Amino acid sequence: MSSPRNPQPIRIGLVAGEPIRVEGLTSVFDEQPAPGQPQLLPLVGTMHELLANPKLDYLVVDLNSSSGGLDTLESVRRTRPAIRQIVIGPEHDDELVLEAIIAGARAYLDSSASPQTVRQAIDVVVSGSIWAPRRLLSRLIDRLLAVPDSSLASARPSLTERERQVLELILLARSNREIARQLGIEERTVKAHVARLMRKTGADNRIELSMRAINRGMLPDPKSKTPE
Repeated sequence: MSSPRNPQPIRIGLVAGEPIRVEGLTSVFDEQPAPGQPQLLPLVGTMHELLANPKLDYLVVDLNSSSGGLDTLESVRRTRPAIRQIVIGPEHDDELVLEAIIAGARAYLDSSASPQTVRQAIDVVVSGSIWAPRRLLSRLIDRLLAVPDSSLASARPSLTERERQVLELILLARSNREIARQLGIEERTVKAHVARLMRKTGADNRIELSMRAINRGMLPDPKSKTPE
């Protein structure tokens, strides 16, 4: 049996104005990946240089040294919507965390976060999940539900029983790994279910998927469900 091919490396851009912060962020990638896992390659440069790289997959943005603030995140989302952003910003500012996620961030870390925590957050985002306090994700969904969106009024898609189980756990802000463990399935199977849920709802990310699921009543009260 031939050995599995090494996965393609994942390129992660680093945007931080201070050299010492750039050096600290770069050290996060010293850890070698586990067998079969992709190598994470840090790329340092200006925002313009990084966005011009067609192979860039992720972006770490330090709001403490970025003059554009949240506008920077929104600009990235408009120009390169496929890039997933990890944000480092001020502590104890729940409102800023919510605004950053709405602007396109997949993770928000306090400035005091250790290199190990930064690496954990990056790994979570790379796995397809969101890194943020769960109490804030609940508030975020409440806020998004208060915004009228005609795109949410379309018919409720049909879900399999497994897709409903995965969706229920997504609404509880569980990561792919946690969902896999709870349902007793492989993490790659969870990713496949999440991808199908996004296609069925037209969502671009897990937060939008949660919002649309709630608006469309995709998980009715179990007492009201009829047998399939």
